[in-house]
Amino acid sequence: MTSDPRSSSGRPLGPALPDWSPRSLPPRRILEGEACRLEPLDLDLHGDDLVAAFRDTDLESWRYLLAGPFANDADCRHWLAEVAARTHEVPYALIDLATGRTTGMASYMRIEPGHGVIEVGNIHYSDGLKRTRAATEAMFLMMRHAFDDLGYRRYEWKCDGFNAPSRRAAQRLGFVFEGIFRQHMVIKGHSRDTAWFAIVDSDWPRLKQVYEQWLSPGNFRDGCQRVALSDLIAAAREG
Repeated sequence: MTSDPRSSSGRPLGPALPDWSPRSLPPRRILEGEACRLEPLDLDLHGDDLVAAFRDTDLESWRYLLAGPFANDADCRHWLAEVAARTHEVPYALIDLATGRTTGMASYMRIEPGHGVIEVGNIHYSDGLKRTRAATEAMFLMMRHAFDDLGYRRYEWKCDGFNAPSRRAAQRLGFVFEGIFRQHMVIKGHSRDTAWFAIVDSDWPRLKQVYEQWLSPGNFRDGCQRVALSDLIAAAREG
């Protein structure tokens, strides 16, 4: 691969990809971890747990999300049914293996096989799932599947520019901030500037090692992490 290929005019182009071919769409398959399992979202299997989980979720956590909060359980269930039926996304239900309950969800979305680009989004966690090993492992499982199994080149995270918790979460998980798209969307009657983050395939080998180190049983004592994921990522980048 040439590091500085030139067009016929002598102007620079990005690296040549002579062996590139479009990637496959993600199959609807189970992703198994040690603390959690991701299953393709099914209203019959996961609906009751998710409705109960989201019923008690802090209302403020819905502020910057595309849906919710919901006036009642029926509205929540209707939304879950709509998400489960989407053919342009691959939505997952997150099962916490410690309890056997479905406590969250996330989706592959804005999938572009021709360019090898895929986004993780539509992330909704119960309050009890947030800041747990299972929650982080779910993100790792989806990253690993996208890069290792499906061969995607770019893995994206987008959020409202004002959504400070989501921006911190993206950076904690190893995403690199790339900028703000101004007036990108209209959400719930408000103009939204969108913050873009990404991990690319050249980042992944080092980041994968960091995740495996953080998720190892030796990094936890009485359920609490001994070394923070963000610290491991920072050290890996400095190294």
